[in-house]
Amino acid sequence: MAPMRDVWALVVRLLNGEPRGRLRLTVSVLLAIFASGCSVALMGVSAWLLSRAAEHPPVLYLLAASVGVRFFGIGRGVGRYLERLTGHDLALRMQSGLRELTYTSLSRTTLLGRRYGDLLVRITADVEGIVDLVVRVVLPFCSAAVVFLGTSAILAIFNPPFALVLLAISVFAGIIVPWLAARWSRQADERAIPARGELADKVREMALGAPDLVAYGLADRELTALAAIDSQLRTSERDGAWTRGVAEAVQMLATGLAVLAALAIGAPAVESGAMLGRDLAILALVPLALHEVYADFTKSAQTLTRSRAALARVLDVLRAEPVGSGDRVPGEESAMSELVLHEVSVGWPDGSVLLAGVDLTVGPGQSVALVGPSGLGKTTLAATIMGLIPARAGQLSVPGRVGYLAQNAHIFATTLAENVRIGNKDATDDQVLEAMHQAGLQLDPQREVGEQGATLSGGEAQRVAL
Repeated sequence: MAPMRDVWALVVRLLNGEPRGRLRLTVSVLLAIFASGCSVALMGVSAWLLSRAAEHPPVLYLLAASVGVRFFGIGRGVGRYLERLTGHDLALRMQSGLRELTYTSLSRTTLLGRRYGDLLVRITADVEGIVDLVVRVVLPFCSAAVVFLGTSAILAIFNPPFALVLLAISVFAGIIVPWLAARWSRQADERAIPARGELADKVREMALGAPDLVAYGLADRELTALAAIDSQLRTSERDGAWTRGVAEAVQMLATGLAVLAALAIGAPAVESGAMLGRDLAILALVPLALHEVYADFTKSAQTLTRSRAALARVLDVLRAEPVGSGDRVPGEESAMSELVLHEVSVGWPDGSVLLAGVDLTVGPGQSVALVGPSGLGKTTLAATIMGLIPARAGQLSVPGRVGYLAQNAHIFATTLAENVRIGNKDATDDQVLEAMHQAGLQLDPQREVGEQGATLSGGEAQRVAL
């Protein structure tokens, strides 16, 4: 897994790439602090208002407190709405930037050797980890830290000993407990991320191969394998949820302990006249408002683990070595040169060598057939010649641009003309029609071919790809 500093470096890179990104983040943090502060202040002012009203003072004495209750009640809702609005706006902008970087990186490398289902999860669900990192980690952590310190400082005005006790309880419930919860659930959270990719890849594989699996009687075996992956994912998610539940229970107990501490410390102070009785109500009720802040810390700690694992998988895509430039080469240049391989060994980057010591020379107009059993390395050799994967040994002299017609070339669910234009997006209608005629494809260019070329025969699909 990528180090945490690499993940934060990616976050800073995306943040700097957004117009006024740092300002947007600062505003979001301030709004989060305001919303959480209003929640705590609402509880404190309400406690003072109720206890003061029990003394039956003139109504005007309660006017300021009643206005404060309305202000903090409305401010909490409005502040939270604006915080979510600005925070998600920034996070979604950063997500768009990350997805663009991911697509750009994929366009410069090869998809050969990758599991497509897992890759789909990386560029969708894993990329969304940047949203969770901003909205569910950075904002709650910053706001909660300020609220902890601010609440303790204000309560110190009424009773300094209790303020220190509350600060200690807040450190335990808001920092130590979430840290322990994240540590205990780390393995489960880190297992869940790749398990989602494996599940998506298995579902895709079974969906595409369903007819063959049924025909050969392998459907039950594959369904059992799918159920095993799903069970692993559910177990990981259940372990993480169980840990979070235990942490929240401990935080609830800590909140109750803070209330008891307020009564134990404040009651003697009231009896001795060192503190007013209505102030004791503030000390006793304010800790109840902090439980929501404690819970935010737990969610932030566990979300940080999951987001780190997800973004580490995205970083693997971003760090993939680029292959080739993709520039088009004039046909005249290609026709004048030879394709030469000398003592070439090929194999996938993470696998063993499949073919070794290949010597091959193909001149203009020549045809060469590479024949061998399945798994010998024929496709791997073709991918190496195209520059999609590096040669393990030897030298290659590849003139111009290499074209490759796969056995099962993908046909997009659009018109024939648009499929042909994949080879040249600027091709005119006449050029498309001429290319189709050269490939022996006597069909209407505007014909819809259906999903994966369902309306075409196997030969027609090959000609479209050609």
